[in-house]
Formats: sequence, structure tokens, C-alpha cells
Amino acid sequence: MDKLKEHIYKLRKDFALQALTESSVHQNPINQFEKWFNEAMQAQIPEVNAFDLATVSAEGIPSLRIVLLRDFSSDGFSFFTNYNSQKGKDIEANPNVCLNFFWPQMERQIRIQGIVEKLKPEDSDLYFSSRPRGSQIGALASAQSEVVNGREPLEQLVEKITKELEGQEEVKRPEHWGGYMVKPAFIEFWQGRPSRLHDRIRYKKNEKGDWVFERLSP
Repeated sequence: MDKLKEHIYKLRKDFALQALTESSVHQNPINQFEKWFNEAMQAQIPEVNAFDLATVSAEGIPSLRIVLLRDFSSDGFSFFTNYNSQKGKDIEANPNVCLNFFWPQMERQIRIQGIVEKLKPEDSDLYFSSRPRGSQIGALASAQSEVVNGREPLEQLVEKITKELEGQEEVKRPEHWGGYMVKPAFIEFWQGRPSRLHDRIRYKKNEKGDWVFERLSP
């Protein structure tokens, strides 16, 4: 254990790939996000749309998990899930959430704080219709975050639903499954720099509702 502790102490990397300056960023953080996201895709970052989603329960207990970004715009950042899941219950009790994208190959992070709202049913229908059929059936079968008595009953339920839907071209979205949009209040862009003197540019809205940015100490 002492050797492992010593090894962990020595795990470090100095960041020196790029800089993030006030003169290089967009005035609007959504445009800056799009720029970094495109660069991450061009760099072939695996699961580039994966981000950590932090929620807090009614009892004040935090939870964290990785989910997938499915859309973003000037309005916010969208993802889809089971509304009855732990994250769904947390969001129902407390709509304040935090997102974090981490692309270590580029020594970059993006942290987003905001209020989350459900998407319109028609928007959830549209995305659900684009999913692979197996994923659609999985959404029907899974009581996400609930305790199950082994994997076999779940697989049996999937098989049962699959047979019931044979010959049915369209799978209807279940009401307990759909999308959320995170409307950002703060967006921070983090670029790793040498000696832990990282670049941090944070955007927030001023009294007029316009985005402004400021540099944060590392």
C-alpha cells in the first residue's frame, strides 16, 4: 500500500499543448464550445460527446454519471434519459446541474452550470425515432436505477417486447423516457498549461443578459 501511495503521489503530467487567451476566444460561449467541439472531433477524440452530469437529490446528496450530448444550440445543451432514473428524480427535486467535458488528449475541459428543463414531447419523439431499434426496446424494458433480480429477467423482458413488436415498423416512445435541456448560467473553458498555471476563461451573463467573459486564477 505504501508503494502504491508513493506511485500515486508521483503520477503527474505537465500540460503544454496550447494556450487559451482572451484574444483567441469567441464573445459567445456557444460559439467557443462549437469551435472546441469541432476541434475535438477532428482530433478523433473517442466518445467526444460524453460528459459528466452532476445532480443533487432532494436530501442534498450529489450524484455523478457520464451521459451523452445529443444537441446544443444558443438555448442550451440536450441529452436524453429515463425520467424515472436517479438523475431524473434528482432533476425533479433540484433543477440545478453541472456538466463537465474532459478531453485529456487536448488537455481541455469545459464546465457548464445551469438549470435543466424537459424538452418538448415532439423533440423527444423525434430523437427516439432515430435510435436503433434495440435501444428503443431497451428503453421500454429498463426500469432504470431500480434493483433487479439478476440480468436474466431483464433479457427475458427484452425478448418478450421484441416478439410483441414484430411486424410493427415504429416503436412508440414511452412517456417515462425523453430529453432535457441544460440552459447555461456559467460556462468555463479550461486549457492545461505548464506548472499547473492553467488557463481558465469563464463566461457569465451580465445585467443586460449579454455574455461576458473573465479570466480565473488557476
